[in-house]
Amino acid sequence: MKVFIGICMILASIIVGLYVGVWVCFIGGIVQVIDAIRAPELSSWLVAVGIAKVFFAGLAGWLSAAVLFFPGVALADLD
Repeated sequence: MKVFIGICMILASIIVGLYVGVWVCFIGGIVQVIDAIRAPELSSWLVAVGIAKVFFAGLAGWLSAAVLFFPGVALADLD
């Protein structure tokens, strides 16, 4: 049962990493920058946060995946 839960955690880490890295940070950052630029009053803070989200999307994806991946490998004992 521990191996099954560990493999599920590994698969979940891939899904969570892709979701956070690609959808929330990368695409969400691009949409945020576009919305901030198209707004009637330009907010430099929203543009800066959107650019930072795009810039750090890979790091956020890898870190969020690592939170589930390494405990999943330890639980599944795949070494």
